[in-house]
Amino acid sequence: MKLHQIDTTLTVTAQIAVDDMTSIAGSGFQTIICNRPDGETPDQVAFADIHAAAEAAGMKAHYLPAVTGQVSDADGKAFAALLATSPHPVLAYCRSGTRSATMWALSQVGTQSADAILQTTHTAGFDLSALADRFAAPEPTEMTAVSESGASATNVENVASVAKGNHHQIVIVGGGSAGIATASSLLARDSGLDIAIIEPNERHSYQPGWTMVGGGIFKADTTARPMSVVIPAGVKRIVGAVATFDPENNTLALEDGSTVSYQQLIVCPGLTLDWDAIPGLNDALGHDGVTSNYRYDLAPYTWQLVQSLRGGKALFTQPAMPIKCAGAPQKAMYLSADHWRREGVLKDIQIEFCNAGGVLFGVPEYVPALMEYIHAYGIQINFTRSLVAIDGKAKQATFKQTAADGTVSELVQDYDMIHVVPPQKAPDFIRSSPLADAAGWVDIDPGSMRHTRFSNVYALGDVGNSSNAKTAAAVRKQAPVVAHNVLVALGKLQGAATYDGYGSCPLTVERGRIVLAEFTYGGKLAPSLPQWLINGTRPTRLAWLLKERILPPLYWEGMLKGREWLAKPNIKPNIKP
Repeated sequence: MKLHQIDTTLTVTAQIAVDDMTSIAGSGFQTIICNRPDGETPDQVAFADIHAAAEAAGMKAHYLPAVTGQVSDADGKAFAALLATSPHPVLAYCRSGTRSATMWALSQVGTQSADAILQTTHTAGFDLSALADRFAAPEPTEMTAVSESGASATNVENVASVAKGNHHQIVIVGGGSAGIATASSLLARDSGLDIAIIEPNERHSYQPGWTMVGGGIFKADTTARPMSVVIPAGVKRIVGAVATFDPENNTLALEDGSTVSYQQLIVCPGLTLDWDAIPGLNDALGHDGVTSNYRYDLAPYTWQLVQSLRGGKALFTQPAMPIKCAGAPQKAMYLSADHWRREGVLKDIQIEFCNAGGVLFGVPEYVPALMEYIHAYGIQINFTRSLVAIDGKAKQATFKQTAADGTVSELVQDYDMIHVVPPQKAPDFIRSSPLADAAGWVDIDPGSMRHTRFSNVYALGDVGNSSNAKTAAAVRKQAPVVAHNVLVALGKLQGAATYDGYGSCPLTVERGRIVLAEFTYGGKLAPSLPQWLINGTRPTRLAWLLKERILPPLYWEGMLKGREWLAKPNIKPNIKP
């Protein structure tokens, strides 16, 4: 945890953890302010957990979130009010610390000059020169832009000159599975490339493992590694978050105001889990029987709930598409039901699957095997039923039910446990950019993964608008395609690589057996292994061993290292992508 002291009353930092509370309190801090919205990334710590840990350590904690790149003047005033009324010293945090520093800067408008604000934040390690105009008016009522020696503080132009922006041959936005795999595949083809990855988070997560954490098979800490460990050697990491894109000029701006330019841009920041879209959900997550395997910190709570439930009602929800790993909502349900069956309490638990869609799984060949388990576990399926609100204290969930004739009704259901999958969307900085289609996703050709309007921009992973399943298995096939086509664009390779829409969803129907769904665009079956070895339409023990024993090391030591086992792209010679 790197601390950036603004003044004697305020220090800012990046995302903190519950385990940091003892050292934070021991350093003398009296108040914590969170400037980061919950659910901004799947693996971040919820403010409710920070709040509880802070109070246990004898500190106050406040929640004042702001979307990256959208800190308002009103946020600055609210921050000033918190500073004025909270015990000092104060520790404020967000994803990187920049939003907290920006809020402080806006809180000082009218009491310090723009020069003084910029100098203070620059000394603390933040370049906010791009926001200088917002700090300049109104005229300050008290000038503090004079140093102890009597010399004037560094002016705006000098502060701005500290960071003029960076240029790189290839810039990758996002250090998740797509960004790391693509960087490694690029370097495997040309080790001399100049590549930069923009990524603010310090932890890289193997998200396919979170279902297994929620089922009691994996421990959460086995699904995460430090970002510094997975960034390929030779790739520069820019610690920051993107605010805006300017593809006409081959540049992008970070939330700290600095700019980065590029020859080729690869966009893969993942998607946003929209927890706020369901009123009451954020307040209830992690307690009151409300959980989700879609977050690193909540998957262990899923397993706690499953183990403790001996009777009552368990609800499992699935929102409207698109979502990452469309089978994950069911996986949580099947593993839970299997545990209750093994414990002999299944007969005492009413399980309901509330699916906003109209089918159990999008590829019909896999549905018969899944339905066998639905019947075996006694699960009630409620199609076209969407979760719209949660009352954690009352343990009630409100749903919108759409009938076959289109009429909509609302119903409230009690629960003892509910596993929630939130609605999902492209990140706000993507949705508001020139790269987005009408629905907010990056607009790409589904075969080449190249942007439909900007020829030196590519996208892969969850953020693209191609119709493939949003899974890590899809990324494993997409990364080599993008790597090849980018090098063709740079004049280093020839031919066109094409992605066929491959995706895979290992449906964990019970502990020890998996229905291994593999398919391409249009739902065409695409098994990777011979049918005599693994028949994907039936639950098999071998598919479970693949998921439990083989896929994690294949991810860490294969895919993220540029080793394209069973993922070599199909190259069409003498054709440009």
